[in-house]
Amino acid sequence: MQLTIENILLIGSSLLLISVIAGKTSYKFGVPTLILFLAIGMLAGSDGIGGIKFDDSKMAQFVGIVSLNFILFSGGLDTSWNTVKPVLKEGLVLSTLGVFLTAVSLGTFVWYVSDFTIYESLLLGAIVSSTDAAAVFSILRSKNIALKTNLRPTLELESGSNDPMAYVLTIAFLSLVVNPEQGVLMIIPFFLQQMILGGIAGLAFGYASKYVINKIRLDFEGLYPVLVIALMFITFSGTDAIGGNGFLAIYICAVYLGNQDLIHKKTILKMFDGLAWLMQIVLFLTLGLLVFPTEIVPLIGFGLLISLFLIFIARPLAVFLSLSLFKMKNKRRFYISWVGLRGAVPIVFATYPLLAGIEKADMIFNVVFFISVTSILLQGTTLSVVAKWLKVSIPETSKKLNPTDMLLADYPKAGMEEIKIAAGDFAVGKEIVDLHFPGNLLIAMIKRQGKYIIPKGSTVIEAADELLVLADDEVLIQVVKEELVKKG
Repeated sequence: MQLTIENILLIGSSLLLISVIAGKTSYKFGVPTLILFLAIGMLAGSDGIGGIKFDDSKMAQFVGIVSLNFILFSGGLDTSWNTVKPVLKEGLVLSTLGVFLTAVSLGTFVWYVSDFTIYESLLLGAIVSSTDAAAVFSILRSKNIALKTNLRPTLELESGSNDPMAYVLTIAFLSLVVNPEQGVLMIIPFFLQQMILGGIAGLAFGYASKYVINKIRLDFEGLYPVLVIALMFITFSGTDAIGGNGFLAIYICAVYLGNQDLIHKKTILKMFDGLAWLMQIVLFLTLGLLVFPTEIVPLIGFGLLISLFLIFIARPLAVFLSLSLFKMKNKRRFYISWVGLRGAVPIVFATYPLLAGIEKADMIFNVVFFISVTSILLQGTTLSVVAKWLKVSIPETSKKLNPTDMLLADYPKAGMEEIKIAAGDFAVGKEIVDLHFPGNLLIAMIKRQGKYIIPKGSTVIEAADELLVLADDEVLIQVVKEELVKKG
């Protein structure tokens, strides 16, 4: 079946519906939903029962980049700075040095056991060198795994921030495959340019985005997520235009925004959570359609050898060497090395050699696809078991909620009080968003001049307002009350 403008919506929506239903069913049996999305795409493809012919690598890459924008941005919004701050050094070392060591060790092994050139081998190693944010976020959160100390923020920080490093290495080694005379040293200035400009642009766009979101006056609440989507793409494309790493920029921008007080923040977070899931499904379906299972079968032996080396040697070696700089128990290092999930990101990166037209592009793509599937099946299904075996998990009831969880949770409020604002109080003349309320406290209603209004983040507090405040407990209300009515 050929995809056309007339049937693409019917086919796409049908595959989406099947994926959602299959994902719900698969969760009961412990099968990662991401594998189901890939399998459905493969079954719908030209080698499957659907017979849909799709071999447009450029379109698949475009879908992949757009999807990764949403996935990384959503992951960044959910990242609590106070939670990741204690593990910032470990996360950054894993996402840079760890990725580099994984790429080099795996590339060296591929060069030793195959007829790949050294640059082709390193290219393959670079493509699968980073853990996949979509896989890690979705599996850790869908399984609701509660981990000791700072393991979970370390894993999520690494997976959210290591794609830029893998991208830089992929582009650099691809350039060396195409033009071997350039030399390996060309990676250094390219790496510095991508990371420095990407980091600066991410912070700059973060500051600018917060200002735009809080100062612009939109008539409809539903337009705010649309505004953030526009700012997200501007951040990515603007950073890329100046030579920086767009993936790094949108992640940093999202982390900054996620830790600020924004107008309609709850609506924005819920919208992006849904969009991230949609993009994961679309991405895995697209990549499933792009692959031809008949081409993978002859490579099973080679692919399994590479995959097992990556899982049991290259990844643990990189983790242990990287984290040797920090004081940490070995069982934590073991678990971090096991959560080295490969998913859609390596497959998206594997489209770059296809578009460059290098000799072994098809073989690299198929091997990368096999590695990703093997990783999700082997590691993704055993995260809970390995956590219990290494004794790094805790009872789910002991799990602490981060500020984002508290903001999104609709717990019954145990405390309520009416707070009267007088002239000269600290709150007078300030927008609610600038009062920096805790996530588990809200102003339900404001009585102003005998009328009741439902407040928004942009609502300005006036003298003589009476605020109906709800919170989880009375103590929190008293603390906030003292802050609101203190004399400015």
